[in-house]
Amino acid sequence: MQRRHFLASSVATSAAAFAAPHVFAQDVLRVVVGYPPGGSSDRVARILADKLGAALNTSVIVDNRVGAGGRVAAQGLRNAPANPPVLMLANPAVMVVSPLVVDDPGYDANKDFVPVSEVNSYVFGVAVSTAVPVQELSHMLAWLRANPKSANIGVPATGSLPHFFALMLGKKAGVTAEAIGYKGSGPLITDLIGGQVPVAVDTLDVLLPQHEAGKLRILAVSGEQRHPATPKVPTLKEAGVNLSAEGWNTVFAPKSMPPEQVQKYAEAIQKIMRDPDTVKLFRGSNLDPVVSSAAQTRERLAAYRKQWEPVIRESGYRP
Repeated sequence: MQRRHFLASSVATSAAAFAAPHVFAQDVLRVVVGYPPGGSSDRVARILADKLGAALNTSVIVDNRVGAGGRVAAQGLRNAPANPPVLMLANPAVMVVSPLVVDDPGYDANKDFVPVSEVNSYVFGVAVSTAVPVQELSHMLAWLRANPKSANIGVPATGSLPHFFALMLGKKAGVTAEAIGYKGSGPLITDLIGGQVPVAVDTLDVLLPQHEAGKLRILAVSGEQRHPATPKVPTLKEAGVNLSAEGWNTVFAPKSMPPEQVQKYAEAIQKIMRDPDTVKLFRGSNLDPVVSSAAQTRERLAAYRKQWEPVIRESGYRP
């Protein structure tokens, strides 16, 4: 059979198109992303779509369904028919946070979707401006305790994973700090470098360029082990705070998809994530590739919810 040409594009259509089988050919696979092109989730989806197209000898489309912090994409997937096939790449903001803080997100994260495979993880970094005379996390925490009126931790958005991680960090470290939400990582990094906020928490891939440029200092990372991109930066546990946490991007299928089809995609994604070229592409974007079966993905998702749900509920946060 002649190989079909792989198609990678962003499709701008209404949410109703999820339920309109005539819009897409039956043999075209869509990978839906709830965020605009260019972000980390979109980059992951495009690498995955490219590889899936080659592995399955079919056309794969990256379909950016932006809105409500990813909930529009999830709502559409919930109502998707079995054909044409569609998958969704989602992160904890959609599958863990929103169901806890939004009264009616429009979907049941536990019942409406089938986990297929986790594809990458990412860690958080705790950073200060290089103008701040602090070299170690313990010194920063001591300063926050001694200056409660200035104990602010900047995060890229209120209700984001870094927001709740900052709350987890403060609780574990015995620091009463306020998480200050920004409108994105760009303004947060600008204010951190400029000294308007003393400490910031964001994903490592966001902080890393400015750390390497010498404009900010990452004091600790949230992984269980030191990150390859920052081998001299300790983990939180190494720095004296018994805490580890990470985020992820995971592929989900609608519950309408037949189990054998879910398994086919799960096996294909596992094989793709073992491929050295895929690993290189992920590492080049400061993303950590993950190989995970459907069963392992379900277990990791359950453990993740167990870790984060108490923190999110206790925060009392509502959008």
